Amino acid sequence: MAARVTVTARQERLGKELRRLRERAGLSLREAARAAGINEGKFSTMESGRVATSADRVRLLAGQYACDDSALVDALAAMTGERARGWWDKHRRMLPQGFLDLAELEHHAAYLRSFENVQIPGLLQTEEQVRAIYSTSESRLPREQVEARVQFRLARQVALDKEAPFRFEVVIHEAALRVRVADGEVARRQLLHILEQSERPQVTVRVVPFERDGFTRIGNPMLIAGGSVPQLDTVLLDTAHGPMYMDAEAQLSRYRRVIGDVEGAALGVVESRDFLHELAKRT
Repeated sequence: MAARVTVTARQERLGKELRRLRERAGLSLREAARAAGINEGKFSTMESGRVATSADRVRLLAGQYACDDSALVDALAAMTGERARGWWDKHRRMLPQGFLDLAELEHHAAYLRSFENVQIPGLLQTEEQVRAIYSTSESRLPREQVEARVQFRLARQVALDKEAPFRFEVVIHEAALRVRVADGEVARRQLLHILEQSERPQVTVRVVPFERDGFTRIGNPMLIAGGSVPQLDTVLLDTAHGPMYMDAEAQLSRYRRVIGDVEGAALGVVESRDFLHELAKRT
Protein backbone atom coordinates (compact mmCIF):
# COMPACT_ATOMS: atom_id res chain seq x y z
CA MET A 1 0.00 0.00 0.00
CA ALA A 2 1.37 3.43 -0.94
CA ALA A 3 2.30 5.83 1.84
CA ARG A 4 -0.17 8.59 2.62
CA VAL A 5 0.62 12.03 1.32
CA THR A 6 -1.02 13.66 4.35
CA VAL A 7 -1.00 12.11 7.81
CA THR A 8 -3.72 13.30 10.16
CA ALA A 9 -3.17 13.71 13.89
CA ARG A 10 -5.41 10.69 14.52
CA GLN A 11 -3.43 8.47 12.14
CA GLU A 12 -0.19 9.63 13.68
CA ARG A 13 -1.55 8.88 17.16
CA LEU A 14 -2.39 5.29 16.23
CA GLY A 15 1.13 4.72 14.97
CA LYS A 16 2.59 6.32 18.07
CA GLU A 17 0.54 4.07 20.36
CA LEU A 18 1.70 0.97 18.47
CA ARG A 19 5.30 2.14 18.87
CA ARG A 20 4.75 2.65 22.59
CA LEU A 21 3.41 -0.89 22.96
CA ARG A 22 6.45 -2.22 21.13
CA GLU A 23 8.90 -0.24 23.25
CA ARG A 24 7.21 -1.36 26.48
CA ALA A 25 7.64 -4.93 25.29
CA GLY A 26 11.38 -4.27 24.90
CA LEU A 27 11.44 -5.07 21.18
CA SER A 28 13.46 -3.22 18.58
CA LEU A 29 11.86 -2.14 15.32
CA ARG A 30 13.74 -4.90 13.51
CA GLU A 31 12.66 -7.59 15.98
CA ALA A 32 9.02 -6.57 15.85
CA ALA A 33 8.99 -6.37 12.05
CA ARG A 34 10.56 -9.81 11.74
CA ALA A 35 8.08 -11.33 14.18
CA ALA A 36 5.16 -9.82 12.27
CA GLY A 37 6.58 -10.83 8.90
CA ILE A 38 6.65 -7.23 7.67
CA ASN A 39 9.40 -5.36 5.89
CA GLU A 40 11.23 -3.16 8.39
CA GLY A 41 10.75 -0.04 6.28
CA LYS A 42 7.02 -0.62 5.97
CA PHE A 43 6.80 -1.35 9.69
CA SER A 44 8.45 2.02 10.38
CA THR A 45 6.01 3.88 8.14
CA MET A 46 3.14 2.08 9.89
CA GLU A 47 4.36 3.40 13.24
CA SER A 48 4.53 6.91 11.80
CA GLY A 49 0.95 6.67 10.54
CA ARG A 50 2.00 6.98 6.91
CA VAL A 51 0.72 3.51 6.01
CA ALA A 52 -2.65 2.14 7.07
CA THR A 53 -2.93 -0.99 9.16
CA SER A 54 -5.82 -3.30 10.00
CA ALA A 55 -7.66 -4.21 13.16
CA ASP A 56 -6.42 -7.79 12.83
CA ARG A 57 -2.82 -6.62 12.61
CA VAL A 58 -3.24 -4.41 15.66
CA ARG A 59 -4.54 -7.38 17.63
CA LEU A 60 -1.70 -9.57 16.33
CA LEU A 61 0.90 -6.99 17.37
CA ALA A 62 -0.75 -6.53 20.77
CA GLY A 63 -0.43 -10.27 21.32
CA GLN A 64 3.23 -10.22 20.34
CA TYR A 65 3.78 -7.32 22.72
CA ALA A 66 2.01 -9.18 25.55
CA CYS A 67 -0.48 -6.32 25.96
CA ASP A 68 -3.39 -7.62 28.03
CA ASP A 69 -5.29 -4.32 28.16
CA SER A 70 -8.25 -5.42 26.06
CA ALA A 71 -9.99 -2.03 26.24
CA LEU A 72 -6.93 -0.28 24.83
CA VAL A 73 -6.46 -2.90 22.11
CA ASP A 74 -10.12 -2.60 21.10
CA ALA A 75 -9.80 1.19 20.97
CA LEU A 76 -6.69 1.00 18.80
CA ALA A 77 -8.31 -1.55 16.51
CA ALA A 78 -11.24 0.86 16.03
CA MET A 79 -8.80 3.52 14.79
CA THR A 80 -7.44 1.38 11.95
CA GLY A 81 -8.05 1.36 8.24
CA GLU A 82 -8.12 4.20 5.79
CA ARG A 83 -9.24 7.51 7.16
CA ALA A 84 -13.01 7.78 7.23
CA ARG A 85 -14.05 10.91 5.39
CA GLY A 86 -15.65 13.45 7.68
CA TRP A 87 -17.42 16.73 7.03
CA TRP A 88 -14.08 18.51 7.42
CA ASP A 89 -12.65 16.85 4.30
CA LYS A 90 -14.40 19.25 1.96
CA HIS A 91 -12.29 22.04 3.49
CA ARG A 92 -9.00 20.24 2.85
CA ARG A 93 -7.85 22.39 -0.07
CA MET A 94 -8.74 25.68 1.59
CA LEU A 95 -7.44 25.31 5.14
CA PRO A 96 -4.25 24.23 6.90
CA GLN A 97 -4.10 20.65 8.19
CA GLY A 98 -4.22 21.84 11.80
CA PHE A 99 -7.81 23.06 11.34
CA LEU A 100 -8.87 19.63 10.09
CA ASP A 101 -7.03 17.80 12.87
CA LEU A 102 -8.89 19.82 15.49
CA ALA A 103 -12.27 19.04 13.93
CA GLU A 104 -11.40 15.34 13.72
CA LEU A 105 -10.24 15.36 17.36
CA GLU A 106 -13.52 16.95 18.49
CA HIS A 107 -15.54 14.56 16.35
CA HIS A 108 -14.04 11.45 17.94
CA ALA A 109 -13.80 12.78 21.51
CA ALA A 110 -15.79 11.09 24.28
CA TYR A 111 -15.73 14.41 26.13
CA LEU A 112 -14.06 17.83 25.97
CA ARG A 113 -12.73 19.76 28.97
CA SER A 114 -11.62 23.27 28.10
CA PHE A 115 -10.14 26.35 29.74
CA GLU A 116 -10.19 29.70 27.93
CA ASN A 117 -8.71 32.94 29.22
CA VAL A 118 -8.28 34.91 25.99
CA GLN A 119 -11.24 34.16 23.72
CA ILE A 120 -14.67 32.61 23.88
CA PRO A 121 -14.37 28.89 23.06
CA GLY A 122 -14.80 28.29 19.34
CA LEU A 123 -17.63 25.82 19.92
CA LEU A 124 -19.61 28.58 21.69
CA GLN A 125 -18.90 31.53 19.39
CA THR A 126 -21.63 33.31 17.44
CA GLU A 127 -21.17 33.91 13.74
CA GLU A 128 -20.69 37.65 14.24
CA GLN A 129 -18.08 36.95 16.93
CA VAL A 130 -16.19 34.65 14.55
CA ARG A 131 -16.33 37.19 11.75
CA ALA A 132 -15.06 39.94 14.02
CA ILE A 133 -12.13 37.79 15.13
CA TYR A 134 -11.05 36.94 11.62
CA SER A 135 -11.61 40.45 10.29
CA THR A 136 -8.98 41.71 12.74
CA SER A 137 -6.48 38.87 13.17
CA GLU A 138 -6.63 37.43 9.64
CA SER A 139 -7.28 40.58 7.63
CA ARG A 140 -4.34 39.91 5.32
CA LEU A 141 -5.98 36.78 4.00
CA PRO A 142 -8.03 36.87 0.79
CA ARG A 143 -11.76 37.20 1.35
CA GLU A 144 -12.46 33.59 0.32
CA GLN A 145 -9.89 32.35 2.85
CA VAL A 146 -11.49 34.38 5.62
CA GLU A 147 -14.93 33.06 4.67
CA ALA A 148 -13.61 29.48 4.67
CA ARG A 149 -12.28 29.94 8.20
CA VAL A 150 -15.52 31.46 9.42
CA GLN A 151 -17.67 28.68 7.99
CA PHE A 152 -15.30 26.01 9.27
CA ARG A 153 -15.38 27.30 12.84
CA LEU A 154 -19.15 27.39 12.78
CA ALA A 155 -19.31 23.90 11.28
CA ARG A 156 -17.16 22.57 14.13
CA GLN A 157 -20.05 23.25 16.48
CA VAL A 158 -21.74 20.11 15.14
CA ALA A 159 -19.58 18.33 17.75
CA LEU A 160 -22.11 19.48 20.36
CA ASP A 161 -24.92 17.65 18.53
CA LYS A 162 -23.53 14.14 18.92
CA GLU A 163 -26.12 11.46 19.57
CA ALA A 164 -23.70 9.36 21.61
CA PRO A 165 -23.12 10.31 25.27
CA PHE A 166 -20.86 13.34 25.21
CA ARG A 167 -20.08 16.26 27.46
CA PHE A 168 -18.40 19.62 26.92
CA GLU A 169 -17.15 21.15 30.15
CA VAL A 170 -15.66 24.60 29.74
CA VAL A 171 -14.21 27.09 32.19
CA ILE A 172 -13.95 30.66 30.92
CA HIS A 173 -11.99 33.34 32.72
CA GLU A 174 -13.74 36.68 33.11
CA ALA A 175 -10.98 38.27 31.01
CA ALA A 176 -12.12 36.35 27.93
CA LEU A 177 -15.74 37.29 28.56
CA ARG A 178 -14.88 41.00 28.70
CA VAL A 179 -12.74 41.16 25.55
CA ARG A 180 -14.67 43.00 22.85
CA VAL A 181 -13.71 41.84 19.39
CA ALA A 182 -16.36 44.16 17.94
CA ASP A 183 -18.84 46.44 19.73
CA GLY A 184 -20.89 46.11 22.90
CA GLU A 185 -23.95 44.72 21.15
CA VAL A 186 -21.96 41.88 19.57
CA ALA A 187 -20.42 41.18 22.98
CA ARG A 188 -23.84 41.14 24.66
CA ARG A 189 -25.31 38.74 22.12
CA GLN A 190 -22.28 36.51 22.52
CA LEU A 191 -22.80 36.33 26.29
CA LEU A 192 -26.48 35.50 25.79
CA HIS A 193 -25.52 32.78 23.32
CA ILE A 194 -23.19 31.21 25.89
CA LEU A 195 -26.06 31.22 28.37
CA GLU A 196 -28.36 29.57 25.84
CA GLN A 197 -25.80 26.88 25.03
CA SER A 198 -25.13 26.25 28.73
CA GLU A 199 -28.73 25.05 29.08
CA ARG A 200 -28.01 22.07 26.85
CA PRO A 201 -27.62 18.91 28.96
CA GLN A 202 -24.22 18.05 27.49
CA VAL A 203 -22.72 21.53 27.99
CA THR A 204 -21.37 22.88 31.28
CA VAL A 205 -20.08 26.46 31.46
CA ARG A 206 -18.33 27.83 34.54
CA VAL A 207 -16.61 31.17 35.10
CA VAL A 208 -13.48 32.20 36.98
CA PRO A 209 -14.04 35.84 38.04
CA PHE A 210 -11.27 38.39 38.42
CA GLU A 211 -11.94 38.55 42.15
CA ARG A 212 -11.06 34.88 42.69
CA ASP A 213 -8.23 34.86 45.24
CA GLY A 214 -5.09 32.82 44.64
CA PHE A 215 -5.84 31.92 41.03
CA THR A 216 -2.49 31.36 39.32
CA ARG A 217 -3.47 29.29 36.30
CA ILE A 218 -3.41 32.14 33.77
CA GLY A 219 -1.45 30.40 31.02
CA ASN A 220 -2.15 29.02 27.59
CA PRO A 221 -5.74 28.11 26.75
CA MET A 222 -6.08 24.34 26.86
CA LEU A 223 -8.32 21.51 25.83
CA ILE A 224 -8.44 17.89 26.94
CA ALA A 225 -10.15 15.64 24.42
CA GLY A 226 -11.15 12.35 25.98
CA GLY A 227 -10.38 9.18 24.09
CA SER A 228 -12.43 6.02 24.22
CA VAL A 229 -9.97 4.91 26.93
CA PRO A 230 -7.95 7.26 29.19
CA GLN A 231 -4.64 6.33 27.52
CA LEU A 232 -5.95 7.88 24.30
CA ASP A 233 -6.76 11.26 25.82
CA THR A 234 -5.15 14.25 24.09
CA VAL A 235 -4.10 17.62 25.48
CA LEU A 236 -4.17 20.57 23.10
CA LEU A 237 -2.45 23.82 24.10
CA ASP A 238 -3.17 26.94 22.09
CA THR A 239 0.19 28.73 21.79
CA ALA A 240 1.46 31.74 19.87
CA HIS A 241 3.21 29.32 17.51
CA GLY A 242 0.11 27.27 16.84
CA PRO A 243 -1.57 24.25 18.44
CA MET A 244 0.56 21.86 20.50
CA TYR A 245 -0.69 18.29 20.91
CA MET A 246 0.50 16.22 23.87
CA ASP A 247 -0.34 12.66 24.79
CA ALA A 248 2.53 11.21 26.85
CA GLU A 249 1.38 9.68 30.13
CA ALA A 250 3.21 12.26 32.25
CA GLN A 251 1.79 15.12 30.17
CA LEU A 252 -1.75 13.80 30.44
CA SER A 253 -1.40 13.45 34.23
CA ARG A 254 -0.02 16.96 34.55
CA TYR A 255 -2.72 18.68 32.55
CA ARG A 256 -5.52 16.71 34.13
CA ARG A 257 -4.29 18.20 37.43
CA VAL A 258 -4.08 21.66 35.87
CA ILE A 259 -7.61 21.66 34.52
CA GLY A 260 -8.80 20.15 37.79
CA ASP A 261 -7.28 23.14 39.61
CA VAL A 262 -8.98 25.51 37.17
CA GLU A 263 -12.35 23.81 37.64
CA GLY A 264 -11.86 23.94 41.39
CA ALA A 265 -11.37 27.71 41.24
CA ALA A 266 -14.42 28.38 39.06
CA LEU A 267 -17.85 29.42 40.23
CA GLY A 268 -20.56 26.77 40.33
CA VAL A 269 -22.86 26.24 37.36
CA VAL A 270 -25.74 28.33 38.76
CA GLU A 271 -23.42 31.06 40.03
CA SER A 272 -21.74 31.18 36.62
CA ARG A 273 -25.08 31.64 34.84
CA ASP A 274 -25.95 34.46 37.25
CA PHE A 275 -22.56 36.02 36.55
CA LEU A 276 -23.11 35.83 32.79
CA HIS A 277 -26.61 37.31 33.13
CA GLU A 278 -25.28 40.27 35.09
CA LEU A 279 -22.37 40.81 32.73
CA ALA A 280 -24.70 40.73 29.71
CA LYS A 281 -26.99 43.34 31.32
CA ARG A 282 -24.03 45.66 31.90
CA THR A 283 -22.51 45.16 28.43
